[in-house]
Amino acid sequence: MKHPAKRSVGLSDSLRKQLNAYALAASAVGAGVLALAQTAEAKIIYTPVHHVIGRNARYKVDLNHDKISDLTVVNSYGCNRDYCEDSLGAIASAGNGVEGKYTVAYALQPGAQIGPKQPFSGKIMAQSSSGFGTFGQWLNVSNAYLGVKFNIKGKAHYGWLRMSVKVLGNAKMITTLTGYAYETIPNKAIIAGKTRGNDDATLGRLAQGASGLSALQQYK
Repeated sequence: MKHPAKRSVGLSDSLRKQLNAYALAASAVGAGVLALAQTAEAKIIYTPVHHVIGRNARYKVDLNHDKISDLTVVNSYGCNRDYCEDSLGAIASAGNGVEGKYTVAYALQPGAQIGPKQPFSGKIMAQSSSGFGTFGQWLNVSNAYLGVKFNIKGKAHYGWLRMSVKVLGNAKMITTLTGYAYETIPNKAIIAGKTRGNDDATLGRLAQGASGLSALQQYK
C-alpha cells in the first residue's frame, strides 16, 4: 500500500516575518539580561577623605582597601646654605604606576580618561625652590586628578586621586587629598572625577527586547 506523499506546508511571508521578529526579540532579551548582569558587576569604588600632607609628610593610599599600599604621596622639604626646596612626588608601589611621562606626573582635569592607552611613568608632581623656581604640573592646582594604575591579584585596574596643592612662601607646599576611586573591572578605563558607574543605554535597550531594538534603530 502506497503512502500518500508528504506535502510541505509553506509559511506566508507575514507569518515568517512575525516568527523572525519573535526570535530576534528573544535573542535580544537573552543578550540584554547577560549584558546587564555583566554591567551590574562593574562598579567604581569611591573613598572620600580629607587629609593634609604638609612638610616632610607622606600618605599611603590603599585604593581597594586590601591593606596593601598602592602608592605613597610624599612631601619632602629641606634647606641648605643657599636655598630651600619642597618636592611633591607620587611613588607607586612595585608593579603599579602613576599617569605621566618622563617622570612628570600629570595633573588631570575632571572628565579625563585614565586607562590602558595612557603612559604611567610619572613620579614628580611639583617642585618649588627658593633658588631655582618651580617645576611640575601640580603647582597651585585645585581639585586636580592623579591617574593611577595598580594591580589586584595580578590584573591591572585604574583609579584616581583628587588633590589640591598650594605653594606658599619660602617654597612651602601644602597638599590636601580629598578622595580617591578605582574601577573594579580589570583593564577598564575610569573617568577622572567619576564616583559611580554609568548605565549603558545600549544594553538597556537590548534588555527591552523588540521595543528596545526599534528604539536603537533611531540611532543608526
